[in-house]
Amino acid sequence: QAQLAESGGGLVQAGGSLRLSCAASGYFFTGHNMGWFRQVPGKEREFVASINWNGRRIYYGDSVKGRFTASRDNAKNTVYLQMNSLKPEDTAVYYCAREAGTGAGRYDYWGQGTQVTVSS
Repeated sequence: QAQLAESGGGLVQAGGSLRLSCAASGYFFTGHNMGWFRQVPGKEREFVASINWNGRRIYYGDSVKGRFTASRDNAKNTVYLQMNSLKPEDTAVYYCAREAGTGAGRYDYWGQGTQVTVSS
């Protein structure tokens, strides 16, 4: 059974930085691309970033391009999201997810989420 666990969220002032981690277990980590998403209550879930199995192909949502950086350490079965120049509108619960299969375009396992709050 695959499991994902995010950590690293918290309260930060606008302009600050946070690094989220997502520890994966229970499956062959390098066999799957990974994604980061975020959601604000009452709004649709928003795509933040995706990273392929070897970390060489990374895509970002328009709202975070140039500020967020996704990476992964396959030796540690962990994906990261470095968030810089944070804005109040980045406030959300952040989730990591496993892509079901290469190019599947859907995600089959999700973490429990970690809250990020950016104060103005």
